Amino acid sequence: MNDILRVSGLRRAFTQGGVTIEVLRGVDLSVGQGEIVALLGPSGSGKSTLLQAVGLLEGGFEGSIRIGGEEAARLDNDGRTRLRRDALGFVYQFHHLLPDFNAVENVILPQVIRDVAMNAAQARAESLLSSLGLAHRLEHRPSQLSGGEQQRVAVARALANRPALVLADEPTGNLDERTADVVLAEFLRLVRGEGSAALVATHNERLAAKMDRVVRLHEGVLET
Repeated sequence: MNDILRVSGLRRAFTQGGVTIEVLRGVDLSVGQGEIVALLGPSGSGKSTLLQAVGLLEGGFEGSIRIGGEEAARLDNDGRTRLRRDALGFVYQFHHLLPDFNAVENVILPQVIRDVAMNAAQARAESLLSSLGLAHRLEHRPSQLSGGEQQRVAVARALANRPALVLADEPTGNLDERTADVVLAEFLRLVRGEGSAALVATHNERLAAKMDRVVRLHEGVLET
């Protein structure tokens, strides 16, 4: 299996009040093509920090992050922006949809940023949303959607540009258990159907068990 993601010796430390806190302490991790990996750990274990590093969302990290064979440390700001745009999709605990745009427009926008033609972007957005059971909600704005529907739109947006790797940080954390189960099942189905890989941070053992593999982060150290 080819690795979409390979992290080696990843470290991240913060200094607060003259005290240095090591959040990540030499993390090694790989995610294969098409593999869905659960990143399990309690709050404060460093899951979000690891996803931010892999998502190239902030600096200050030591170690190697290779995405699709590209070494992120060798890229300038433009290169990292390109890699995020072309290779990564993101789903967060809160949907972060643009409130003034309807569901289909929220899924069109990341494609337009990537210079996809508008008619192709709309067709792709409508197809993804329909596959998530939202064919009747395409024209609704986020405020008109339920929490589960909002998160489905966020999933469609994350997959709009056919990313090699989807990063999800507690993607069902704001949902009740029944809705969380439904949304996660649809997320896994769609990611697998698209052939993407995924790294999904969660503290929920039951949800983690539904994925291909589980790795555990404890006090900044990864346990496989």
